[in-house]
Amino acid sequence: MTHLERSRHQQFPFHLVAPSPWPILVSFALLSLALSLALTMHGYIGDLNLVWLALFVTTCSATLWFRDIIAEATYLGDHTIAVRKGINLGFLLFVVSEVLIFAALFWAYFHSAMSPTFELGGVWPPVGIEAVQPTELPLLNTIILLASGATVTYSHHALIEGNRKNALSGLFITTWLIIIFVTCQYIEYINAAFTISDGVYGSVFYAGTGLHFLHMAMLAVMLAINYWRMRNYHLTSSHHVGYETTILYLHILDIIWLFLYIIFYWWGV
Repeated sequence: MTHLERSRHQQFPFHLVAPSPWPILVSFALLSLALSLALTMHGYIGDLNLVWLALFVTTCSATLWFRDIIAEATYLGDHTIAVRKGINLGFLLFVVSEVLIFAALFWAYFHSAMSPTFELGGVWPPVGIEAVQPTELPLLNTIILLASGATVTYSHHALIEGNRKNALSGLFITTWLIIIFVTCQYIEYINAAFTISDGVYGSVFYAGTGLHFLHMAMLAVMLAINYWRMRNYHLTSSHHVGYETTILYLHILDIIWLFLYIIFYWWGV
Protein backbone atom coordinates (compact mmCIF):
# COMPACT_ATOMS: atom_id res chain seq x y z
CA MET A 1 0.00 0.00 0.00
CA THR A 2 2.82 2.37 0.85
CA HIS A 3 4.49 1.68 -2.49
CA LEU A 4 1.22 2.19 -4.41
CA GLU A 5 0.50 5.45 -2.60
CA ARG A 6 4.00 6.78 -3.24
CA SER A 7 3.89 5.80 -6.93
CA ARG A 8 1.09 8.33 -7.48
CA HIS A 9 3.42 11.19 -6.59
CA GLN A 10 6.93 9.88 -7.36
CA GLN A 11 7.82 10.00 -11.04
CA PHE A 12 11.05 7.95 -10.84
CA PRO A 13 11.81 4.36 -9.76
CA PHE A 14 14.56 5.12 -7.25
CA HIS A 15 14.34 4.84 -3.49
CA LEU A 16 14.56 8.07 -1.50
CA VAL A 17 16.08 6.73 1.71
CA ALA A 18 14.56 8.06 4.93
CA PRO A 19 16.89 9.70 7.49
CA SER A 20 18.69 6.99 9.43
CA PRO A 21 21.15 7.06 12.36
CA TRP A 22 22.82 3.78 11.41
CA PRO A 23 25.34 4.89 8.74
CA ILE A 24 27.01 7.46 11.02
CA LEU A 25 26.87 5.11 14.02
CA VAL A 26 28.45 2.27 12.05
CA SER A 27 31.13 4.65 10.75
CA PHE A 28 32.10 5.83 14.23
CA ALA A 29 31.93 2.27 15.58
CA LEU A 30 34.29 1.03 12.84
CA LEU A 31 36.64 3.94 13.53
CA SER A 32 36.62 3.08 17.24
CA LEU A 33 37.23 -0.58 16.44
CA ALA A 34 40.22 0.20 14.20
CA LEU A 35 41.75 2.67 16.67
CA SER A 36 41.29 0.46 19.72
CA LEU A 37 42.70 -2.55 17.88
CA ALA A 38 45.75 -0.61 16.68
CA LEU A 39 46.39 0.89 20.13
CA THR A 40 46.06 -2.53 21.76
CA MET A 41 48.43 -4.21 19.28
CA HIS A 42 51.06 -1.51 19.90
CA GLY A 43 50.77 -1.77 23.68
CA TYR A 44 49.13 1.59 24.39
CA ILE A 45 46.08 -0.21 25.84
CA GLY A 46 46.67 -3.10 28.20
CA ASP A 47 43.56 -5.18 27.50
CA LEU A 48 40.94 -5.90 24.85
CA ASN A 49 37.96 -4.36 26.63
CA LEU A 50 37.70 -1.38 24.26
CA VAL A 51 38.09 -3.68 21.24
CA TRP A 52 35.23 -5.91 22.39
CA LEU A 53 33.07 -2.86 23.19
CA ALA A 54 33.69 -1.34 19.74
CA LEU A 55 32.99 -4.70 18.09
CA PHE A 56 29.74 -5.03 20.06
CA VAL A 57 28.56 -1.54 19.06
CA THR A 58 29.52 -2.19 15.41
CA THR A 59 27.60 -5.48 15.36
CA CYS A 60 24.48 -3.99 16.98
CA SER A 61 24.44 -0.92 14.71
CA ALA A 62 24.99 -2.98 11.55
CA THR A 63 22.28 -5.46 12.60
CA LEU A 64 19.73 -2.67 13.10
CA TRP A 65 20.74 -1.10 9.79
CA PHE A 66 20.27 -4.40 7.94
CA ARG A 67 16.93 -4.85 9.70
CA ASP A 68 15.73 -1.57 8.20
CA ILE A 69 17.00 -2.54 4.74
CA ILE A 70 15.18 -5.88 4.92
CA ALA A 71 11.98 -4.09 5.97
CA GLU A 72 12.30 -1.64 3.06
CA ALA A 73 12.84 -4.47 0.59
CA THR A 74 10.32 -6.98 1.92
CA TYR A 75 7.44 -5.03 3.44
CA LEU A 76 7.58 -1.48 2.05
CA GLY A 77 8.26 -2.30 -1.62
CA ASP A 78 11.09 0.21 -1.91
CA HIS A 79 13.44 -2.05 -3.88
CA THR A 80 12.20 -1.60 -7.43
CA ILE A 81 13.94 -3.08 -10.47
CA ALA A 82 16.07 0.06 -10.80
CA VAL A 83 17.05 -0.11 -7.12
CA ARG A 84 17.95 -3.79 -7.41
CA LYS A 85 20.14 -3.04 -10.43
CA GLY A 86 21.92 -0.37 -8.40
CA ILE A 87 22.48 -2.78 -5.50
CA ASN A 88 23.89 -5.41 -7.85
CA LEU A 89 26.21 -2.86 -9.46
CA GLY A 90 27.40 -1.61 -6.08
CA PHE A 91 28.11 -5.13 -4.87
CA LEU A 92 29.92 -5.93 -8.11
CA LEU A 93 32.21 -2.93 -7.54
CA PHE A 94 32.80 -4.17 -3.99
CA VAL A 95 33.82 -7.56 -5.39
CA VAL A 96 36.22 -5.88 -7.84
CA SER A 97 37.85 -3.98 -4.96
CA GLU A 98 38.27 -7.24 -3.01
CA VAL A 99 39.86 -8.95 -6.01
CA LEU A 100 42.33 -6.06 -6.33
CA ILE A 101 43.24 -6.35 -2.63
CA PHE A 102 44.04 -10.04 -3.05
CA ALA A 103 45.94 -9.27 -6.26
CA ALA A 104 48.18 -6.95 -4.21
CA LEU A 105 48.75 -9.71 -1.65
CA PHE A 106 49.64 -12.21 -4.38
CA TRP A 107 52.04 -9.64 -5.80
CA ALA A 108 53.68 -9.25 -2.38
CA TYR A 109 54.00 -13.04 -2.09
CA PHE A 110 55.60 -13.46 -5.50
CA HIS A 111 57.90 -10.49 -4.86
CA SER A 112 59.47 -12.30 -1.91
CA ALA A 113 59.14 -15.88 -3.15
CA MET A 114 60.66 -15.38 -6.61
CA SER A 115 63.85 -13.78 -5.28
CA PRO A 116 64.37 -14.66 -1.60
CA THR A 117 67.01 -12.48 0.02
CA PHE A 118 70.15 -13.52 1.84
CA GLU A 119 68.43 -12.90 5.19
CA LEU A 120 65.86 -15.55 4.27
CA GLY A 121 68.59 -18.06 3.47
CA GLY A 122 68.12 -17.68 -0.28
CA VAL A 123 65.25 -20.19 -0.24
CA TRP A 124 61.47 -20.11 -0.02
CA PRO A 125 59.97 -20.87 2.46
CA PRO A 126 62.72 -19.22 4.52
CA VAL A 127 65.10 -21.27 6.62
CA GLY A 128 63.45 -22.30 9.88
CA ILE A 129 59.88 -22.08 8.57
CA GLU A 130 57.88 -25.32 8.58
CA ALA A 131 55.20 -24.64 5.97
CA VAL A 132 51.67 -26.05 6.12
CA GLN A 133 51.42 -29.15 3.93
CA PRO A 134 48.99 -28.77 1.01
CA THR A 135 47.70 -32.35 1.27
CA GLU A 136 46.34 -31.94 4.80
CA LEU A 137 43.71 -29.44 6.00
CA PRO A 138 44.14 -27.10 2.99
CA LEU A 139 43.13 -29.90 0.61
CA LEU A 140 40.09 -30.72 2.77
CA ASN A 141 39.12 -27.05 2.80
CA THR A 142 39.42 -26.93 -1.00
CA ILE A 143 37.03 -29.87 -1.34
CA ILE A 144 34.62 -28.27 1.13
CA LEU A 145 34.58 -24.98 -0.76
CA LEU A 146 34.03 -26.66 -4.13
CA ALA A 147 31.16 -28.63 -2.60
CA SER A 148 29.64 -25.44 -1.16
CA GLY A 149 29.70 -23.85 -4.60
CA ALA A 150 27.74 -26.81 -5.97
CA THR A 151 25.16 -26.87 -3.16
CA VAL A 152 24.48 -23.13 -3.26
CA THR A 153 23.99 -23.29 -7.04
CA TYR A 154 21.56 -26.17 -6.52
CA SER A 155 19.70 -24.09 -3.93
CA HIS A 156 19.57 -21.05 -6.22
CA HIS A 157 18.14 -22.99 -9.15
CA ALA A 158 15.59 -24.63 -6.85
CA LEU A 159 14.48 -21.21 -5.60
CA ILE A 160 14.08 -19.90 -9.16
CA GLU A 161 11.99 -22.96 -10.04
CA GLY A 162 9.79 -22.45 -6.97
CA ASN A 163 11.02 -25.58 -5.17
CA ARG A 164 11.26 -24.11 -1.67
CA LYS A 165 12.13 -27.38 0.09
CA ASN A 166 15.19 -28.09 -2.07
CA ALA A 167 16.23 -24.44 -1.94
CA LEU A 168 16.21 -24.52 1.87
CA SER A 169 18.04 -27.86 1.98
CA GLY A 170 20.78 -26.68 -0.37
CA LEU A 171 21.24 -23.43 1.54
CA PHE A 172 21.31 -25.25 4.89
CA ILE A 173 24.06 -27.60 3.66
CA THR A 174 26.00 -24.69 2.16
CA THR A 175 25.89 -22.75 5.42
CA TRP A 176 27.27 -25.67 7.40
CA LEU A 177 29.97 -26.35 4.82
CA ILE A 178 31.20 -22.76 5.20
CA ILE A 179 31.10 -23.08 9.01
CA ILE A 180 33.17 -26.27 8.74
CA PHE A 181 35.64 -24.49 6.46
CA VAL A 182 36.08 -21.64 8.95
CA THR A 183 36.54 -24.15 11.78
CA CYS A 184 39.17 -26.13 9.85
CA GLN A 185 41.00 -22.92 8.97
CA TYR A 186 41.05 -21.93 12.64
CA ILE A 187 42.42 -25.37 13.58
CA GLU A 188 45.13 -24.93 10.94
CA TYR A 189 46.13 -21.56 12.39
CA ILE A 190 46.40 -22.71 16.00
CA ASN A 191 48.49 -25.73 14.97
CA ALA A 192 50.77 -23.95 12.50
CA ALA A 193 54.49 -23.95 13.32
CA PHE A 194 54.89 -20.24 12.48
CA THR A 195 53.08 -16.99 13.27
CA ILE A 196 52.40 -13.70 11.52
CA SER A 197 55.54 -12.25 13.16
CA ASP A 198 57.87 -14.85 11.60
CA GLY A 199 59.31 -12.67 8.86
CA VAL A 200 57.91 -11.86 5.47
CA TYR A 201 56.64 -15.41 4.92
CA GLY A 202 54.45 -15.38 8.01
CA SER A 203 53.26 -11.84 7.33
CA VAL A 204 52.21 -12.47 3.73
CA PHE A 205 50.79 -15.93 4.44
CA TYR A 206 48.54 -14.78 7.26
CA ALA A 207 47.63 -11.54 5.48
CA GLY A 208 46.36 -13.50 2.46
CA THR A 209 44.76 -16.51 4.13
CA GLY A 210 43.65 -14.49 7.15
CA LEU A 211 41.82 -11.93 5.03
CA HIS A 212 40.11 -14.78 3.20
CA PHE A 213 39.27 -16.36 6.59
CA LEU A 214 37.56 -13.14 7.73
CA HIS A 215 35.57 -12.96 4.51
CA MET A 216 34.49 -16.59 4.92
CA ALA A 217 33.32 -15.91 8.49
CA MET A 218 31.29 -12.97 7.19
CA LEU A 219 29.94 -15.17 4.40
CA ALA A 220 28.72 -17.73 6.96
CA VAL A 221 26.71 -14.98 8.68
CA MET A 222 25.27 -13.81 5.34
CA LEU A 223 24.22 -17.36 4.42
CA ALA A 224 22.59 -17.85 7.83
CA ILE A 225 20.63 -14.61 7.39
CA ASN A 226 19.50 -15.70 3.91
CA TYR A 227 18.41 -19.06 5.32
CA TRP A 228 16.34 -17.30 7.98
CA ARG A 229 14.80 -15.00 5.36
CA MET A 230 14.00 -17.90 3.05
CA ARG A 231 12.29 -19.81 5.86
CA ASN A 232 10.19 -16.71 6.61
CA TYR A 233 9.14 -16.32 2.95
CA HIS A 234 11.13 -13.12 2.38
CA LEU A 235 12.72 -14.50 -0.80
CA THR A 236 10.74 -15.26 -3.95
CA SER A 237 11.71 -16.81 -7.27
CA SER A 238 12.00 -13.35 -8.85
CA HIS A 239 13.06 -11.14 -5.93
CA HIS A 240 16.10 -12.34 -3.96
CA VAL A 241 18.83 -9.76 -4.51
CA GLY A 242 20.46 -10.41 -1.13
CA TYR A 243 20.73 -14.11 -1.89
CA GLU A 244 22.12 -13.47 -5.39
CA THR A 245 24.84 -11.16 -4.07
CA THR A 246 25.72 -13.70 -1.37
CA ILE A 247 26.04 -16.42 -4.00
CA LEU A 248 28.31 -14.19 -6.10
CA TYR A 249 30.37 -13.48 -2.98
CA LEU A 250 30.75 -17.21 -2.32
CA HIS A 251 31.85 -18.02 -5.86
CA ILE A 252 34.42 -15.20 -5.85
CA LEU A 253 35.83 -16.42 -2.53
CA ASP A 254 35.95 -19.95 -3.97
CA ILE A 255 38.07 -18.74 -6.89
CA ILE A 256 40.34 -16.69 -4.62
CA TRP A 257 40.83 -19.73 -2.39
CA LEU A 258 41.88 -21.85 -5.37
CA PHE A 259 44.58 -19.28 -6.15
CA LEU A 260 45.60 -19.19 -2.47
CA TYR A 261 45.81 -22.98 -2.37
CA ILE A 262 47.83 -23.26 -5.58
CA ILE A 263 50.22 -20.38 -4.81
CA PHE A 264 50.51 -20.22 -1.02
CA TYR A 265 50.14 -23.90 -0.10
CA TRP A 266 51.27 -25.90 -3.14
CA TRP A 267 53.67 -23.81 -5.26
CA GLY A 268 55.08 -21.97 -2.24
CA VAL A 269 56.04 -25.23 -0.53
